[in-house]
Amino acid sequence: MGSTGRIVAAGLLVLSGALGSARAEDAVRPAHSIELTHGCLSQKERRSLVDSGAVLRLAAAVHAVRGHVQGTLVRARLCRRPEGLVYLLTVLAHDGKVARVTIDAAKGTLVGKR
Repeated sequence: MGSTGRIVAAGLLVLSGALGSARAEDAVRPAHSIELTHGCLSQKERRSLVDSGAVLRLAAAVHAVRGHVQGTLVRARLCRRPEGLVYLLTVLAHDGKVARVTIDAAKGTLVGKR
């Protein structure tokens, strides 16, 4: 193994050790503390939360706020925020204006609109 190979192998060992300890920490931390970190979820994470019933399906969340928001859904993300999991929607209104809508992913209630 060349010096580059040894450096990569050593880096992988350090990385695997760090990941292993992070997973152990997540196992003992309560679920609500994990949700306090910001960031949007991957498709796999979204599907898992929907399937478990922790969050509403996107269609149900959009339907719940239909009276508050009119237009075409351009983008939807499920993200972690201090208040919990939220759907962040980008909606193109019929008049051409873009609205950003935040929906509580568990309850389906409107959290914010701008």
